[in-house]
Amino acid sequence: MRRLLRFLLRALIAVVAFAVVLAALFAYLVYTPSPPVPRLSGTLTKGTLTVAGLARTYSTYVPRELAKGAPLVVVMHGAGENGARIRVETGYGFERLADEHGFAVVYPNAYGGYWDVCTVAGDIGANGLNPDDVGFLTGMVDKLVGEISVDPGRVFAAGSSRGGFMAFRLALEAPSRFRAVAAVSANVPAPENFKCKPAGQGTPSVMIMNGTDDPLVPFDGGSVSLFGLFYKLGKVRSSLESGQYFADLNHITGPPERNETPVADGVRAERVLWRNNSNVEVELVAIHGGGHGIPQPYRRRPRLLGPSPMEPNGPAMIWAFFERQHDFEPSHLSLRVPGYQSHKPVRQLKQFGNYASSCLRG
Repeated sequence: MRRLLRFLLRALIAVVAFAVVLAALFAYLVYTPSPPVPRLSGTLTKGTLTVAGLARTYSTYVPRELAKGAPLVVVMHGAGENGARIRVETGYGFERLADEHGFAVVYPNAYGGYWDVCTVAGDIGANGLNPDDVGFLTGMVDKLVGEISVDPGRVFAAGSSRGGFMAFRLALEAPSRFRAVAAVSANVPAPENFKCKPAGQGTPSVMIMNGTDDPLVPFDGGSVSLFGLFYKLGKVRSSLESGQYFADLNHITGPPERNETPVADGVRAERVLWRNNSNVEVELVAIHGGGHGIPQPYRRRPRLLGPSPMEPNGPAMIWAFFERQHDFEPSHLSLRVPGYQSHKPVRQLKQFGNYASSCLRG
């Protein structure tokens, strides 16, 4: 009897010790505290839309006294998440910018938490739901154009991780609806892993922002997975090849411009810009010393996803890229909202070097 009790006691101690180790590992690798909610001028409201027989949801942030004809930024979350989560992960960075620069932000929710992106691997359409995410996102934009009078000619889309892959799909299959897109922690799928059908009329301007030490989406190309065990999304091109892919689609010839700036200890932001007098531009922002996710100064990302530098300010860099697209008149852009008068302020094109320096300081 005593032997049995000793055995049970030792087993209990072992279980408790194992649980403590697991909790410590979770706290070290996964847990990260949420940033405090900043003081914001506007309100967040929920919306719904039925597309392909499925009820879809989203949340919209509108700053106080937002002017008619203001821009709209669509922000898309990563795999298994939702709009509420990407708000926290970005430290409410896009809403802070919306208050400062006067634009609306919308956070759509993927059906079941997973966007239907361009990869063959991880194709969620294979389960028979066929959620039509492109139809949902363009329909949501049209609805918001009517409800809050944003400018259909200044609609932008940004996404992180699987949301970044979805930004690529919007650029390829709905180029007339978005002025520019930004994909963070995402690369263009390799040819054998590619299922999307480009519209054939070029794409909007594209920014790609990737960390060189991303453990999930390899910066230099290869298979997307976490430790080779989880979240397998097939093979992708390298970040440089992904930028060149969009440059080629838009017939941007010649070598890209390059600019590199130290932003923190051990962290450099290298910018590669394909432009060459085109009315569309493609930019790769390589965060040397960065991991997976949008870098921002308000919240550290889980260590499981690689290094989490607090600089540069990713949302601010993305908005600066979007904002400077006002100076271009993309030939692919077709405003298809009847009766709406687009408001397009005239701005001077800033020099690339000055733009890069100001964004990195911000």
